[in-house]
Amino acid sequence: MGNFAQSFIMRIHFIAIGGAVMHNLAIALHKNGHDVSGSDDEIFEPSASDLDRYGLLPPEKGWYPGKISTDIDTVILGMHARNDNPELMKAQDLGLTVKSFPEYLYNQARNKKRVVIGGSHGKTTITSMIMHVLKSCNKKFDYMVGSKVDGFDTMVNLSEDSEIAVFEGDEYLSSALDRRPKFHVYKADIAVINGISWDHINVFPDFNTYLEQFRVFADTISENGKLVYFSDDALVNNIAEGAREDIIRLPYSVHGYFQNRKGFFAATHNRVQKMEIFGEHNMQNLSAALAVCRELGINEDVFYHAAGSFKGSCKRLELLSRGETCAVYLDFAHAPSKVKASVDAVAERYPRHRLVACLELHTYSSLNEDFLRNYKNSLDEADSSFVYYNPHALEVKRMKMLDKEKVKHSFGNDNLIVINDSDELFYKIKEETGPDTVYLFMSSGDFNGYDLVSFARDLIRY
Repeated sequence: MGNFAQSFIMRIHFIAIGGAVMHNLAIALHKNGHDVSGSDDEIFEPSASDLDRYGLLPPEKGWYPGKISTDIDTVILGMHARNDNPELMKAQDLGLTVKSFPEYLYNQARNKKRVVIGGSHGKTTITSMIMHVLKSCNKKFDYMVGSKVDGFDTMVNLSEDSEIAVFEGDEYLSSALDRRPKFHVYKADIAVINGISWDHINVFPDFNTYLEQFRVFADTISENGKLVYFSDDALVNNIAEGAREDIIRLPYSVHGYFQNRKGFFAATHNRVQKMEIFGEHNMQNLSAALAVCRELGINEDVFYHAAGSFKGSCKRLELLSRGETCAVYLDFAHAPSKVKASVDAVAERYPRHRLVACLELHTYSSLNEDFLRNYKNSLDEADSSFVYYNPHALEVKRMKMLDKEKVKHSFGNDNLIVINDSDELFYKIKEETGPDTVYLFMSSGDFNGYDLVSFARDLIRY
């Protein structure tokens, strides 16, 4: 990681330091020599251990206005903190500079070529793949990605001597004070839209409002910038066609591929590259990464050689365990389009195996009774399917308790088993053990803290 000049040491305080990106940004700035502190009312793993490793873990949970003083140069406000947060209110009273993390990242990268990866799905994988390729070419670059990636110590990197910044562009809001979607803030020089499927209904209550955020994203592209877009998605195509005349449009489709007993291969008319990743959705992601890397001056021979060793990022069809005839995968899929893509990919990769799929409903959208109908048929390619939700998650989010039969009806799958107790869930999944079986767990949560790694090892012992 490149270091900022020590003469520019800053005093930076994080409100809600425990977030996935927030705690990585805090670590990155600490490693760059800045004086970093923070607070949060709850910090889960791996954030707690990561912060503790660098001496940044707050000694106690909660908000403490006494931590806020005039010697702080910048306060970085996380989305988890509300606008009546006592530390935020103290910072405002003192007239301190308060920024959301997207705004802070933009300010650090405003003189660099900014690549921003947007879309309802595939953002993390595309960003991670580009990072993997750039690193293999020994190119210096800044980055922010929403998951851990092999070969990178943190999910955020900022430096003075890089000319490129690669940011995953989330459409969720920046902070309680900055209500812009994160990807609007970065003002991309190269923007990607990889597909659009309604999500985040707690802040975008109807699909048209959600769709409009991507139109605005395209409009925030810098003058004479480039829009890399998935042309097989009619919604994305429409946005590209309506983009400003000065924007250069670069369409892509699903990359050619085939699979056999020897593996999964990306293919063109004159090239075959064995891949570690698999699935049609990942071949869509590959095409997006290829288009961006071309614009960054990387030739195709170098790109494919590097992409062939890319194993994916954490919780993106991550292989937890493999036996002689069985395998267990963990995926971050939670929105309907992501769930269907992941289930279909595993079913296609293992056509002669039984597929046991388990989805945890964890987000505001997935726990909303009216939104659940969007999941219809998303689990149909599985031989056995389970949907789990934790009643405590509904209580914390102050949402209406779900009815199991209504959940089952929403998925349109008569064989679906709906469970709201994690012990019961894993007991029933264990009853599914047998040879030639593949298990797919999908969640943006943690299945009530269950030790999936140990459980995965047990499943393949059959």
